[in-house]
Amino acid sequence: MKFLRTLIPALVAAASFTQVHAADSTDQVGANKQPNILLLFADDLGRYASAYAEPKNPSPNDIISTPAFDRVAREGALFQNAFVSVPSCTPSRAALNTGRHFFRNSSHSQLHHPWQKGAVDPFDEIKGMPVTLQEGGYHIGLTYKLHMRASIIGGKQNIYNSAGRDLNEYSQFLTKAKDKAAAKAQLMEQVRGNFRDFLAKRKPGQPFFYSFNPTNTHRKWTRGSGKALWGLDPDDLKEKLPPVLPDNEVIREDMADYLGEAMAFDAACDVLIKEVEKMGELDNTIVVISGDHGVPGFPRGKCNVHDFGSRVLLAIRWPKHIAAGRDVSAPVSLIDLAPTFLAAAGLKSFDDPNGQNLLPAIAPGSDDTKLRPWVLIGRETHVGSARENNQPYPTRAIRTSDHLYVMNFKPDRWPMGAPYAIKADSAPDFDKLANDTYAGFRDIDASPTKAWLVEHRNDDNMANFLQFAWEKRPAEELYDLRKDPFQMNNLAGNPEYETVRKNLREQLMTELKANNDPRLDNDAFDRPPYLSQQKGKRR
Repeated sequence: MKFLRTLIPALVAAASFTQVHAADSTDQVGANKQPNILLLFADDLGRYASAYAEPKNPSPNDIISTPAFDRVAREGALFQNAFVSVPSCTPSRAALNTGRHFFRNSSHSQLHHPWQKGAVDPFDEIKGMPVTLQEGGYHIGLTYKLHMRASIIGGKQNIYNSAGRDLNEYSQFLTKAKDKAAAKAQLMEQVRGNFRDFLAKRKPGQPFFYSFNPTNTHRKWTRGSGKALWGLDPDDLKEKLPPVLPDNEVIREDMADYLGEAMAFDAACDVLIKEVEKMGELDNTIVVISGDHGVPGFPRGKCNVHDFGSRVLLAIRWPKHIAAGRDVSAPVSLIDLAPTFLAAAGLKSFDDPNGQNLLPAIAPGSDDTKLRPWVLIGRETHVGSARENNQPYPTRAIRTSDHLYVMNFKPDRWPMGAPYAIKADSAPDFDKLANDTYAGFRDIDASPTKAWLVEHRNDDNMANFLQFAWEKRPAEELYDLRKDPFQMNNLAGNPEYETVRKNLREQLMTELKANNDPRLDNDAFDRPPYLSQQKGKRR
């Protein structure tokens, strides 16, 4: 029986490939040819690309240059309001690859997929979008960060890193190099080499799915590298930072260094896009550029359901199928990518996805009305030891075009982790806080920004900044995005917004109940098998 269970899927995949290969041999770019899929997915990269620069709304996008992303956006669709399912690496990636709300992915609903040893894990039954593509005839592969079980990409044999991983420490690598130009070329050759290793195992005419996942935008990077390597002057960020952050030289430099890493990611994207172009297959390749959540080491960034932590860049290119220059303002979620890819390939998900197929809304002549008008965002555990007894911080949110409603299930807990060694009258020194996430508030990555905030926590006029950063939060938050785009004024207790609050709360709870959110099951995330005794692995 085990032999038959193994053989039958293999025969189905072989039959699918035979059909695809036959179509390829007669028409290289024919209407029946399944498209290649190139997913360029950065770690910890929020909504930062020069395509998002707006003269009337100053932002860090004003100083960044991302020609690869801008090309994809110009020749395809640019999404103004794309959100992750959860602003944490493992669950965000699992949600993307399954098309499911993060809380439906069992072990993979939290960072590093913790699970009680010996307990049945429903995620074992998940096939995932990449493997579904593989069974439908695709050659699939991934480079760099996985952060999930290798089964989601069809096994470790489908991971391609042999040409080099140095891009993941871009600023460190370049800073040490005597010949910066030669070092940049070396890193890009590694990017190209890993992709070519992947293609070398592709059968003639076979469609491919390649997922590129560098981590250089994750902490940590070399201080001053944004200016030294990319010419990004921190002073050019004056009055361009989100107002939840103090605007000073330390934080501006930190942001400039981050933007430099985003530019390095974009340079790598350019290499891969041009490789496909040289192959003559770019116009039958769906190219997607995005990231797994917001900026690390900054208040309201990574681990937060507010826009600074959960809104990401997204552009999709597929000529003739996606309108060039299409600008999408409706909120979309990255859980929509799996159904979109499978629909383009003529396949269906086995995983009962929550995501929607985006193609009908971005096809030539279409519009946003074909999209759902909201997205769901949430979180549970990020760093396992961030709070005593490894308690998660449970949050769910619903984001529409006009409002963000947030439900904090345990407002008595520290949202970004307990202070630990950070006391009112004492704290670790700046270098410790800038380099060791575990010094306190462990759901905020170590950074100069975090260190500066801790050092100045007792200064006058810091109360609001600390509230945004790590202080405890109310059970409900509501923001009017038309008046308050940075979500600084909580309206949950405002009588004028009571109807809005009630309606969004009801809408959120309806979706959570319909999908059996374990948080509603007597706080199932607070106990095994979800609750783990992990000590807090490095991210």
